[in-house]
Amino acid sequence: MYIDVEKGVRINVHDINPGSGSRPVVFVHGWPLNHRMFEYQFNVLPAYGFRCIGIDLRGFGESDKPWHGYTYDRLGDDVAAVAEALDLQDAALVGFSIGGPISLRYLARHPAHQGSRIRKLVLIDPAAPAFARRPDNPYGMPVEQIDDLIRQTAADRPKMLQDLSLQFFNRNVGPGLLNWFVSMGMQAASYATIQFLVALRDEDVTNDLRAIRVPTSILHGVHDKVVAYPIAQRLQQGLPGSTLQPLYNSGHGSVVDEMDAVNAALLSALR
Repeated sequence: MYIDVEKGVRINVHDINPGSGSRPVVFVHGWPLNHRMFEYQFNVLPAYGFRCIGIDLRGFGESDKPWHGYTYDRLGDDVAAVAEALDLQDAALVGFSIGGPISLRYLARHPAHQGSRIRKLVLIDPAAPAFARRPDNPYGMPVEQIDDLIRQTAADRPKMLQDLSLQFFNRNVGPGLLNWFVSMGMQAASYATIQFLVALRDEDVTNDLRAIRVPTSILHGVHDKVVAYPIAQRLQQGLPGSTLQPLYNSGHGSVVDEMDAVNAALLSALR
């Protein structure tokens, strides 16, 4: 289905197992992917009574691809618009990688949704509170490296995605999974892929953390080469009452690297 989030912009939403009695879970994907990255969660959670709602963020997957709107503020407002359009109540929110800061910004900008529309938050390998390296975030990705990804995307996006796929997982995945990753990335608009990198480089949700009032669980691969594990430790320290579960056999792609452990942790956190 498609949901209008602003004039001229529709967001694609994949809704699995809707109906009375199913507990809604909203999934916000990472860069440069789309809702299909949660395939191995969508295979499992509905059997336990969960309604899985996968959002394609603007510019990605089957959503509209406007030139504008790739800030955390606008992307967070898009998630809010989906929650309101579906009239979600007592839903859980799962944010992966950049989906983490987008989810945090959404809740900070829409505090009335906390405890009503959204009751729990799960962050998987989140690029939060900041992605880029800076004095208060020494384990972040160097700005020069992010700028190089921007240049690679502008010059040869398929090669950038192929190279990134080799860093994403912590196990020897076959060509099928690597091609799956690249094909999702190629469904995005190139300019959206670049603008998400700009947001990752320039934005910071540290000040949003104090506004989060829902129970929060963080899952993070200790071998993550994209968002280093110490960033998750810093995030947990900034979210009083949150929990951090290390995934000892995962890189950044923990939803595939340790799909069984991630699914078990999700089932535990979402109950």
